[in-house]
Amino acid sequence: MAGYLTTHVLDTARGCPAEGISIALYRVTGNSHRKIAEAVTNADGRTDQPILPEDRFEPGTYELVFSTGDYLRRTGQAGAEPLFLDQVPLRFGMAAADHYHVPLLLSPYGYATYRGS
Repeated sequence: MAGYLTTHVLDTARGCPAEGISIALYRVTGNSHRKIAEAVTNADGRTDQPILPEDRFEPGTYELVFSTGDYLRRTGQAGAEPLFLDQVPLRFGMAAADHYHVPLLLSPYGYATYRGS
């Protein structure tokens, strides 16, 4: 099996998928970050394609950066500026060629993640 990476965003405060969130994927080597992909969540809170497809997969350390601020403003959840969660970075490792699913569970003042299926 070849490895690949998928993600999605759920708005836990509103109980629905989070549409329209920009996501950037970086490959991390030491203190160096190299952007390798970008996507935007669809109506189901998912990206239309894997953010890291099989043909580009390499084991290593990665970081997903979710630009949540515009979404929170658009949905009336932003609160005072500066926002508490304008961007959410998630750093994780992928050691084996496998399906990695790294979702973001978002609210205006907190978030969670896990390795999904």
